[in-house]
Amino acid sequence: MDFRNALSSPETDVDPAVGTHSPLEHRALLQACRAVAKPLARLAVGRGLPFAELAEILKQGFVEAARAAHPGVAPHRAVSRISTATGLNRREVTRLMQHGADEAAPARPSPATQVFTRWLSDPALRGPDDAPLPLPPQGPAPSFESLANSVTRDVHPRTLLEELSRLGLARVDEEDGRVHLLRSAFVPRAELDRMLAFLGANVGDHLEAAADNVLADGARHFEQALFADELSDAALEQIRVLVSVEWQRLLHTLAPALQELIDSDKSAGRVADQRIRIGLFTYTNAMAPAADAPVPPLSHPKEK
Repeated sequence: MDFRNALSSPETDVDPAVGTHSPLEHRALLQACRAVAKPLARLAVGRGLPFAELAEILKQGFVEAARAAHPGVAPHRAVSRISTATGLNRREVTRLMQHGADEAAPARPSPATQVFTRWLSDPALRGPDDAPLPLPPQGPAPSFESLANSVTRDVHPRTLLEELSRLGLARVDEEDGRVHLLRSAFVPRAELDRMLAFLGANVGDHLEAAADNVLADGARHFEQALFADELSDAALEQIRVLVSVEWQRLLHTLAPALQELIDSDKSAGRVADQRIRIGLFTYTNAMAPAADAPVPPLSHPKEK
């Protein structure tokens, strides 16, 4: 049984303005970034967000972080300083500084998204009721094969169809054998839209807190975790109930206290320009196999 309680963001001797650290700390930093990047990449792939769009966001974030780290740099030296701090070339830094986060050059949509958009917008692919036509998988236009080839010949039509099916945008009907479009817009559902907004707010604030703690720039945030392994599925079910009960208890304690403090600030006329987010989450997953555990034989699936 491994049962631990740890502060997940210990201080280091990294200078955020210089970025110097030992090889051991550099390796640890890469491992931490990899742990953060993997679920982000899974989210992007799961919702059909291409790498180019995510890379543009990351580059813009690098530029903004570098500017914040060197606030007193003269304007004529800012590009060189940011280029040095981020590793981006000067031309790219200039473009990102000129356009800003909201006006960054849009990345090219993925081929699957382009197929979906063209299917929706091409009048030749719409029926008398103005709805997108079901298409035969192969053959001359109108067909899914001809539609896919009109967008790109670098990706096989069958691969594009599989990607659209994975994203829940299209499917092959077993009865008529044709490909049917399932949605009229490539936008999140209302519930998913709210979930993504909460994801960005909650995870974003948590990561900001962890970054502040690691960079030790004077801001210290409460960030602790309790974690254990060697648990059964039955034990996890009991833990989920226990966590839910404890969260309700915490909520009933903190919410009135926060409201009282807000009212006190208003009564005293204090400047109220600060915010706080208090969260609790659980994550469960299968344990990694032990180093001495037997390795299952490799299987070689047949090519389709």
